Amino acid sequence: MTEKDYFLSTHNRECSTTFNLLKSFPESKADIRPNPKSRSARELAFVLANQELFFKQAAEGAIDFSLFANQPPKTMAEIIAVLEKNHKAVEAALAKASMDDLNQMINFGGHDMRRLDALWANQFDIVHHRGQFSVYLRLADASVPSIYGPTADTEAAAKA
Repeated sequence: MTEKDYFLSTHNRECSTTFNLLKSFPESKADIRPNPKSRSARELAFVLANQELFFKQAAEGAIDFSLFANQPPKTMAEIIAVLEKNHKAVEAALAKASMDDLNQMINFGGHDMRRLDALWANQFDIVHHRGQFSVYLRLADASVPSIYGPTADTEAAAKA
């Protein structure tokens, strides 16, 4: 397995987890925020969906942080559709990128690194934001699905 293949396998698994979290969020509570300085659940969900484009950009060799200027869609269903569309674009970009391409240097947030390292850095950042989002699920009194193993909700369901 190449490093690119390993990344893609990991990313697909992680994206599936992100889909599960977003699908678990109650639409009626999409405007909650744990603190006035925090993003709303809808805004944070859109970060997860829209940040997927960084993978495409890194694979293609040009990062554009202006994608965060976009406003989130009105519904969680629309945000999930954005994630799905963006994830397909990532898969296509990675399919086109060779290991030579991914070993090229790119500027990622002020740091020069290999494109593949930028992909990993973005993956870790999404995992961080997904952890934040799991707290929003608790605040919304929603069930938290499995992320890296059982949660209190999945264990309770298994015992029922």
